Amino acid sequence: MTKLQRTYRLTKPLTDDLLKSISDAHGIYGFQKIQVVAPGMDKLLVEWDATRFSVAKMERALEGVGIPIAVE
Repeated sequence: MTKLQRTYRLTKPLTDDLLKSISDAHGIYGFQKIQVVAPGMDKLLVEWDATRFSVAKMERALEGVGIPIAVE
């Protein structure tokens, strides 16, 4: 397994619905860590298994569960 890690900017404010989407993304096979980064709570640290997802597929998976991201 090859782990990759990337930080994204959330393009919408953190809400209960967005926290639910982040929680849902934890259930997608291949994600290792998805964490909101303090202090601004406007960034998302994502760690995933590169043998499961390319960067583009991982980003589509996040957007597919409703997580609005932009490259940091």
